[in-house]
Amino acid sequence: MPTTPAPQSPPPAPGRPPARRLPGGPVLQDSVTEAIAAAFFEELAATGYARLSLEAVARRAGAGKAAIYRRWASKLEMTVDLVSAVAVDASGPTDTGTLRGDVLAFLTEVAHALEQPLAARIIPDLIAEGGRSPELAEALFAAVRDTRRDKAAQLLERAVGRGELPADVDRELALDLLAGPLYWRLAVVHTPTAPDHLDRLTDKLLAAFRA
Repeated sequence: MPTTPAPQSPPPAPGRPPARRLPGGPVLQDSVTEAIAAAFFEELAATGYARLSLEAVARRAGAGKAAIYRRWASKLEMTVDLVSAVAVDASGPTDTGTLRGDVLAFLTEVAHALEQPLAARIIPDLIAEGGRSPELAEALFAAVRDTRRDKAAQLLERAVGRGELPADVDRELALDLLAGPLYWRLAVVHTPTAPDHLDRLTDKLLAAFRA
């Protein structure tokens, strides 16, 4: 899959960060929060988590470092908050009325996310850094992985309710299969996909779920 150059000025992360009020203080400006969020993702993609500094994020956002600390207490808190806002809020299994439609919609959403230039650089870096930082891994697992997995499980439960899958379907294995092959192809080995790849993968997954 060819690498697309990162845009010069990507839009703010999906889902506007809500206005926040410090205890006894003023409401934090949404525009500043959005600028910091956009700068954070640009800087994270450029340098990786280990070398990411709040000073660099502040410079890129055109804000003072104090503006970051009014919103997040640390680099870890900032990373988990902003990454989870994008990864979790943007996810959710579409109810198409059929298992095949739901799986295809899920895969399409995942493929779209993994093919974004910033995401393609950020996600593998965070996973690798999580292997070196148990604190980061635990925080991201709780905020992102577990929440996304719980949402994906709804897809299976709907299929069981419609009689498309048996009640004793191996849910844990099915969830691993649902996310694993596409992530491996797009985020790890960066292999180009044919136009019908998601359709063919959907059919293989349905056969595996019912096996």
